[in-house]
Order: sequence, then C-alpha cells, then structure tokens
Amino acid sequence: MATRYIITLTSEERDELTKITRTRKNDTRTGLFARALLLSEKEPDGPGWPGKDVCAALGFGDSTLERLKKRCSEEGLSRAIERKELDTSQRDIKLDGDFEARLIALACSPAPEGRARWTVRLLAEKAVELEYVDAISAMSVQRILKKKNFVLTKGSTGN
Repeated sequence: MATRYIITLTSEERDELTKITRTRKNDTRTGLFARALLLSEKEPDGPGWPGKDVCAALGFGDSTLERLKKRCSEEGLSRAIERKELDTSQRDIKLDGDFEARLIALACSPAPEGRARWTVRLLAEKAVELEYVDAISAMSVQRILKKKNFVLTKGSTGN
C-alpha cells in the first residue's frame, strides 16, 4: 500500500510516545500504536522505517498503519493512539429480565397447534404477535435461551 501520510513529530510528542512505550501502565494497543508512530517518523529525527517493515515488526496490517497515521495527522497524536469512547448512554434496553421471563414462560407453554414443540423462530414470531417486543430475531431468542440454559428439546419444557 502506498504511503499517504508522513509522520513528523515534535520533540515533546516524541518524548510522550517514548514514555508510553516504556511504561506498562497503558493497554497493549496504545503502546503498539505509539511504537508504530515512532518507527514511522521520517528522518532526520526518526528511524523512518518503511510501512511494510513497521507492519511486520508489530504485527499490523497495512491498512491499520495507514489509518493510524491518518488519525495522527488529521486529529492529533492523543486521538490517534487512544481508544475512542463509546457512547452507550442513548442505547435503550429492549430485552430486559421481564421479557426473558415471559419468553421462558412462552417456551414452557404447550406448542402451537400442529407442532410437536417450539422452535426459536416460532418463539420470536409469537413474542412479536403478543407484543412483548416490537421486533426480535430468532438468533436473539436463541441467545436468551442459551444464556438461561434452556433447551427446547428437553422434556422439561412443559410438553
């Protein structure tokens, strides 16, 4: 992959990255990214390793190194090496304990007419029909049942 971003660091930035690589108080990813930026810095102050050599030495892919260098040049050094904070405050919890209890109760009830037992797809469709949730996939139902160690083929399901 062709190099698009050239890294040039100030002495303060270089000292900060060196400190990060030498201390063990940060996560591995931060240390590796700091090391990659130090190795990628162009001469005369840095070693100026080619991108493929940096990738081989640190176990990165070419695109990972290019994204790192892009973030460093466009957003700054600290943004490049630190993890992005995830915004989970606006996430609504749709599948709470109450829903799980109703789903288990539904799975324990007799199977629909013409069926020998419940399937995860039938449970998902019935949960939507009974308006427990607006929509749910069969895989979500399967994960909930697995989390509760509930097996649809056991004789203890109420059938």
